[in-house]
Amino acid sequence: MNYWLAKSEPSAYSWEELLKDKKTAWTGVRNYAARLHLNAMKKGDHVFFYHSNEGLCIVGIAKVVKEAYPDPTDKEWTAVDIAPVETLKKPVALAQMKAEKKLAGMALIRIGRLSVSPVSKAEYDIIIKMSR
Repeated sequence: MNYWLAKSEPSAYSWEELLKDKKTAWTGVRNYAARLHLNAMKKGDHVFFYHSNEGLCIVGIAKVVKEAYPDPTDKEWTAVDIAPVETLKKPVALAQMKAEKKLAGMALIRIGRLSVSPVSKAEYDIIIKMSR
């Protein structure tokens, strides 16, 4: 299994909406590096759901339920489908992640502009511990 982080502004699409919808197409990604990450996602991979701009924190864990396919909003780009797995007991704030030296190499910290980025198993485990 691989691990990922996907960002969404809560005013555009929130974790609560994903919980209500039970599944969504992750569309609208318009960055070449992020598209490469979407193409690499496999069914069952876990995805941290990160509230960007408002909140700045990881709020839940989703999983990939449909691998990469042409984005219905623009066929030249890629989408995947995700479904919720669990809501984190305690959201993990960006400030907390930046303060954790073991997360200094995390893509979210190094390349903050990416809307979809990989997360290592070690990073995933640290964030899970921070959320308990």
